[in-house]
Amino acid sequence: MTITMGSGDFTYQPAEGWMKLPDGWVTGDVAAVGVDRWDNVYAFNRGAHPMIVFDRDGNFLRSWGEGVFSRAHGVHMGPDDSIYCTDDGDHTMRKCSLDGKVLLEIGIPGKASPYMSGEPFNRCTHTALSPQGDIYISDGYGNARVHKYAPDGRRLLSWGGPGTRPGQFNIAHNICCDADGWVYVADRENHRVQVFDGNGKYETQWNNLHRPSGLFMTGGTCPLCYIAELGPHLPVNRDHPNIGPRISVMDLKGTLLATVEASPARGAGPGQFISPHGMSVDSRGDLYVGEVADTSWSRSFPDVPKPKPVRCLQKLVKVKAG
Repeated sequence: MTITMGSGDFTYQPAEGWMKLPDGWVTGDVAAVGVDRWDNVYAFNRGAHPMIVFDRDGNFLRSWGEGVFSRAHGVHMGPDDSIYCTDDGDHTMRKCSLDGKVLLEIGIPGKASPYMSGEPFNRCTHTALSPQGDIYISDGYGNARVHKYAPDGRRLLSWGGPGTRPGQFNIAHNICCDADGWVYVADRENHRVQVFDGNGKYETQWNNLHRPSGLFMTGGTCPLCYIAELGPHLPVNRDHPNIGPRISVMDLKGTLLATVEASPARGAGPGQFISPHGMSVDSRGDLYVGEVADTSWSRSFPDVPKPKPVRCLQKLVKVKAG
């Protein structure tokens, strides 16, 4: 039976068996996904090979990052065929070439700033670029800040602090920018996306989300924001319907255009999610969703033995209208 998810212009079908790894390889948790201009897919993961690269048909191309990255968390594709890799275990952000050469490093490897000090970094989570090339880094788990850097790595400013008020964060988990330079932050445990100008001035927020974890912003004249929502994780509400895990598609006014989820939403079947953590969209509109499903399995299914391996990367093919 063909599974269809979403609605209208945002209708998808899962591509079962898409990922083809070398014999004996597993990805581990896929924390983030990037797609380059050739539609090659970069799976930033917590396995033995931190960056695994596939073509759009799922064929293995190469891997890199072994011995460099500690704990994969965020990926952003630069406009100059570069990739920005945020490592929350190593407290660093590294700009790399597409074959893994480190071009810029921000942060001191292995050295965290004091917890909630506001100084970079304590378990930084993700990176975004302004239209002018400025670098925004969300920070993250051990801080509640966003830091802005010049393209050469000089820190320009920081904003935010722990809390629930506008401009405060309860896990600044992901970040992206639009073509006008506005900054969008997935404020995960406050169940919202906050929107700022390029210098950290609070503008608005998007509510009615459940633990937004991943953000992906498209380009063009009518950009869209894809939001990965983790869904519930507490025993008391783990099986509640209508709160994920799922992908929501919104315009830049915060209007919900579509919800992409299976029924039931949680699971290891085609189109189901366990813990959607990061995603990307290719030139044809197909979705690539990375999950930290290996880590989250026991919390999601405490009475079910964990399969080996757990699927942590899924491709959803956009269904053409008509």
